[in-house]
Amino acid sequence: MRVIGIDPAIRNTGYAVLEGDFRTPRALDYGTLSLPQRMPQSECLLAIHEHVCSLIETWQPDELAIEGIIYVQSHRTAISMGSARCATVLAAARHGLKIMEYPPTCIKLATVGRGSAGKQQVAFMMRALLQLSETPAPDAADALAIGYSHLAATDPLRAHVFRDRKYI
Repeated sequence: MRVIGIDPAIRNTGYAVLEGDFRTPRALDYGTLSLPQRMPQSECLLAIHEHVCSLIETWQPDELAIEGIIYVQSHRTAISMGSARCATVLAAARHGLKIMEYPPTCIKLATVGRGSAGKQQVAFMMRALLQLSETPAPDAADALAIGYSHLAATDPLRAHVFRDRKYI
């Protein structure tokens, strides 16, 4: 299976392309789409959409996994995160991909073993589990963890961890 993992955000969208299964995952590509603060939000959304479309066209994934909406205290942050997420979902839907959503605690549990793990722990575990030569940046590490969680969700012995996942 080949999956694209996306950690959506207006300014720093993490992305990752993984292949294989839970026991033999391989990172094909990962990074962060960083956009300048001075760029209008509408242009950021277009850039995110185009970047995800490009990833899909380049890597021909089977599915796309995305982090679910998290609780935020600011309405402004929630709206911008939702907008970035929408740009991603639209790109995947446009290409006919199945889209899976995972809650952040589920992703952390699948990758670190603790639902309240910190960003550095997630990055360290992604380096170890995917045998990367360096620790990925936080947003890229989150995208790798989302993709890895999706691969793990297909393993029958780990299915109980992913009861909160859903198709969108």
